Amino acid sequence: MSSETPVDQATAPMRFDTKIAVLLRDDLEPWQRLNVTSFLVSGLGSAVPEVIGAPYEDADGTPYLPMFRQPVLVFEATKELLRSAHGRALSCALPRAVFTSDLFSTGNDRDNRAAVRAVRAGELDLVGLAAYGPRNGVDKVVKGARMHP
Repeated sequence: MSSETPVDQATAPMRFDTKIAVLLRDDLEPWQRLNVTSFLVSGLGSAVPEVIGAPYEDADGTPYLPMFRQPVLVFEATKELLRSAHGRALSCALPRAVFTSDLFSTGNDRDNRAAVRAVRAGELDLVGLAAYGPRNGVDKVVKGARMHP
């Protein structure tokens, strides 16, 4: 019989084989960083349902919406590194969301989509990128970026 204590699966730390990462351009204002992050992760949640966990409920039985089942890592990078990361996300075919500088001046989803559609992929003025996928694939995308302070 082993003297090791068995690991309780309910309390053991979870290690995910996937990663959710948001990469923000380092020259954004604080309100822009929050806005861009919110928009980017909403795209992942709607397109990749397996990233969403179960609904929440408090001790009174009040229901709350489900959230991501794993942490979202937020990074920052220069405009050039963000452009490179975008290229790597495309080449790895990872589920991704983009936010361009043009979206700060639009006021609705229709105009947002039209603003992105009007620019070729390599010419997008990116201020944010979100990616989801295998840890090693997402790590390649954000390579060279630093964790958001």
